[in-house]
Amino acid sequence: MNHFVHELGCCESAQIGDDTRIWAFAHVLPGARLGKECNVCDHVFIENDVVVGDRVTIKCGVQLWDGLRVEDDVFIGPNATFTNDRFPRSKQYLDAYPQTLVGKGASIGANATILPGLTIGQYAMIGAGAVVTRSVPPYAIVTGNPARIIGYVGEDTGTPQTQDTSAAFPVAPGHRPSIVKGVGLHRIKKVHDLRGNLSVGEFSRDIPFEVKRYFLVFDVPSAATRGEHAHHTCHQFLLCVKGSCAVVADDGRQRQEYRLDSPDLGIHLPPMTWGIQYKYSADAVLLVFASEHYDADDYIRSYDDFLTLARRPAA
Repeated sequence: MNHFVHELGCCESAQIGDDTRIWAFAHVLPGARLGKECNVCDHVFIENDVVVGDRVTIKCGVQLWDGLRVEDDVFIGPNATFTNDRFPRSKQYLDAYPQTLVGKGASIGANATILPGLTIGQYAMIGAGAVVTRSVPPYAIVTGNPARIIGYVGEDTGTPQTQDTSAAFPVAPGHRPSIVKGVGLHRIKKVHDLRGNLSVGEFSRDIPFEVKRYFLVFDVPSAATRGEHAHHTCHQFLLCVKGSCAVVADDGRQRQEYRLDSPDLGIHLPPMTWGIQYKYSADAVLLVFASEHYDADDYIRSYDDFLTLARRPAA
């Protein structure tokens, strides 16, 4: 046996990885599987249909119920609560429990509650006391009840690394590249007039592709997140023509957040850019020009699939 169980702990499983430590009053049922170098603190209960990866920290007072999958390097804070039945009744049992997934490197704060059947994306951070009622995208920071996205974090440090970068946009009409591969920041010509201001752009000059489609996004609830996908071939150009919103652009290696808060600020998202829009003001109207007609097959909706494609060596 290459793992440690405290004399006051109870581990009934034979599927425990090397150098994992199980402390006093923790109870691991026979069917559970734990990876290597995990730390299971006092008063933790782990049910049978639970799989825990490597280097996972489970702090005091946590229960991991059937259907839970926890990937490598996850931190679960004290008294975090997982659930596996949305409508529990005494002495009534489900034939199969919904699977809840906590992705690699995610952190769950103390006393957070996770509803069943959700996915917590890789490196996401769940704030202390948050009540998570919907799946959380990779790298997102969520807080509150119900939990809502308030920002995004870096992969390694877990601290916010995207910033409001309105100042990065050109001061005069024109464009400049950003730190995210292929993403361009554009300042569109704006004319001030006592009769009302005018912002004007020209296709093929100010918008760097042939436009075949446009759509408008508006009346977005303040807690909602849009986008969360990439395209194989479609270019997009975003203008918040009223109100404000934040755009996160990700090329698979670099990630940055940009605030669109003026109708003369635009951002070009080329193919193979993971795009997210959130922090919509109540009056926000987002205008998006697209280089292609709608094609469902052009969308990449899984972040893991996107990373695989984006990080694939060039042919």
